[in-house]
Amino acid sequence: MAKAKKRKKFFNVSIPLIRKETQLLAYDIESLEGRYVKYDMTRLLRGKSTILQTKVKVRDNEAVAVPVKIQLLPYYLKKMVRKGTNYVEDSFSTECKDAKIRIKPFLITRRKVSRAVRKALREKAREELIKYSKTKTSEEIFEDILRNALQKPLSLKLKKVYPLSLCEIRVLKVEKELEKGLEKEKKESEKEKAENPKKAE
Repeated sequence: MAKAKKRKKFFNVSIPLIRKETQLLAYDIESLEGRYVKYDMTRLLRGKSTILQTKVKVRDNEAVAVPVKIQLLPYYLKKMVRKGTNYVEDSFSTECKDAKIRIKPFLITRRKVSRAVRKALREKAREELIKYSKTKTSEEIFEDILRNALQKPLSLKLKKVYPLSLCEIRVLKVEKELEKGLEKEKKESEKEKAENPKKAE
């Protein structure tokens, strides 16, 4: 007898960061591991053209999409740059609590400014973002960007150098996950739990 062909079906994938759920087509839930999902955030962010990229992780027969990249679309930024202003951009890698990340800030001044002022803004923004990242996990940084809880305080700090008409994070990307404190503690506690029953016997 001929074997019945295995059919693909839809599996629910939750995106905790934005409290949404999507569906992906696969033969089984395990095959979703490592799949990438792009989500258009424009409507959620009231017209701010943004794409969120997530990576699926399967744990305990549940598929969860964790954020790996957020990007403001170029045409949105181009629309924000007015005549008689300057824009300042940068790109650098730094570490947060659980990952190595790449941040690309994008700043627009209220008037045209000298090269020295643009350099001062770039350096101050980099310094503040590196300091901020050390205290947060990658998911907390993604959440702060979506809530504008990173850009607004940063803009106020940069105002001391020169007032800005726009302060945004053009790109935030997870380059590499780091195995640090919390993950090590979890592994150690799991080992202890596995060893305890044997000791009890």
